[in-house]
Amino acid sequence: MSTSASPTPAPDPAPVPEPLPDSMPRIAGVVLLRADGAALLQHRDDKPGLPARALWVFPGGHCEPGESCRAAARREFLEETGYDCGDADLLTEFVYVSPDNGRPHWMSYCWAEYDGVTETHCYEGQAVTFVPREQAAQLPAPDYVLAVWDLALAARREKALRTG
Repeated sequence: MSTSASPTPAPDPAPVPEPLPDSMPRIAGVVLLRADGAALLQHRDDKPGLPARALWVFPGGHCEPGESCRAAARREFLEETGYDCGDADLLTEFVYVSPDNGRPHWMSYCWAEYDGVTETHCYEGQAVTFVPREQAAQLPAPDYVLAVWDLALAARREKALRTG
């Protein structure tokens, strides 16, 4: 998990209950970074009652019972985009209270480097596309998206420094 400062503050997480209640939905996703820092975002469907409807988010979804958040992130990303992000690195976890329904969700995000070759597809939602970081603030998105994106960019810089 990255601890570096970023231009956008990290999400201000709610206190994490110990242990997490079984009733709290666990959501996992992947920040897939292109070489230029753009990230793959999914434009969610605009269906009544759908959480984060019509917003731009990182592809991901619900963890199955007994499934780790990391495994769920990889599975959901593959299901929604057709892209296997491999062994993505855990980036951050936090409790997010959905403004749609007031329910807390355990959010777990990983990050991975895009291979620059494999096509991505939109198998869920209205669209998936790489969005440059400087254009992201103009898109309707949950308030944590930019902070998580900045954490992924910082984690990539740290990894590059470690590996030379």
